[in-house]
Amino acid sequence: MLTLLLFFAVSTSSFASFPVERNEEASSQQVEETTTTNDADFTSPAAAVAGKSKGIALLLWFFLGGFAAHRWYAGTPVWANILFIITFGGLGIWALIDLIRIITGDMNAKGGWKADFF
Repeated sequence: MLTLLLFFAVSTSSFASFPVERNEEASSQQVEETTTTNDADFTSPAAAVAGKSKGIALLLWFFLGGFAAHRWYAGTPVWANILFIITFGGLGIWALIDLIRIITGDMNAKGGWKADFF
């Protein structure tokens, strides 16, 4: 299995799936680089303004809480989400704490929470 995965990784990175024509004229021109110092994530303007919904987080907690869906939605670190899944939500205690934190708005969400519930 590992050999097959390694084969696909090497073969897909070394060959293009379409013919590429080299253009010497374009490579001889000096290309000016533009850099920005904005550390924001690449999101749409609507998503950046909207924030996260507490109602959606509660629905995710209720239906997919065992898979830490509400935590993935809120943007908690990956290691904490995996630990949540492995420990079954801290044997339910961590899950109840998350429920209270979502309802009260105490849980930090990447991009913030919306003012309204849904």
